[in-house]
Amino acid sequence: MEETISLQDLFKTLKKRAILILLTMLLAVTAAGVISFLLLTPIYQASTQILVNQQKMEQNQFNTQDIQANLQLINTYNVIIKSPAILSKVIENLDLNTTPAQLNGKITVNSAQNSQVVNVSVQDPEPYMAVDIANTTAEVFQEEIQKLMNVDNVNILSPAVLAEDPKPIKPDPLLNMAIAAVIGLMLGVGIAFLLEYLDTTVKTEQDIEELLNLPILGLVSPISEGDMPSAKDSLQRRRRKR
Repeated sequence: MEETISLQDLFKTLKKRAILILLTMLLAVTAAGVISFLLLTPIYQASTQILVNQQKMEQNQFNTQDIQANLQLINTYNVIIKSPAILSKVIENLDLNTTPAQLNGKITVNSAQNSQVVNVSVQDPEPYMAVDIANTTAEVFQEEIQKLMNVDNVNILSPAVLAEDPKPIKPDPLLNMAIAAVIGLMLGVGIAFLLEYLDTTVKTEQDIEELLNLPILGLVSPISEGDMPSAKDSLQRRRRKR
């Protein structure tokens, strides 16, 4: 016989296992909170912007072809900024105890579409260090790009600044706890239905009918001790009848 599950059965299962579901969700949220607040290292970010042009034209004017050429070279500039030629000098200037490859993992370089502005973002556990690395990287690039590509018009539009009360960009405890709540809820519901599926005990007359595939002819109602006559009452009734 094919088993069918109605919405009513689903709601009964959820109601029956509601405590388990809530405990699973609470446990997941608590674990996410503890990990986010106590175990994960806060990461801070600092950013600076660089404007890169070709050599200055007469009267400081640029034609359309020059601008298009600059846009095509933006990807090249992005690679150069994260190259060992630049990062090695940044490490030397700041006396960092790291390698160019490790420093490369902290730096993100990108540019907006059809823009000659290059954004340099640095992530570090120390907010002041993120600011120093971002500004030093921009300064070293401004110096070295003249030798590498004969570009003599590099301007730092906005240097990185250390905020009075810097906020880490990650981890985000509230977001992590919200995600954990959803995962915990889904896990709790899954465990509830799994337990219900594995529970093969017979509890109701419907379970017997489904198990034996036979109709129910009658039921024996439960009788409490209060409803059952005592032996003393039965004896007195018999004496009265005599």
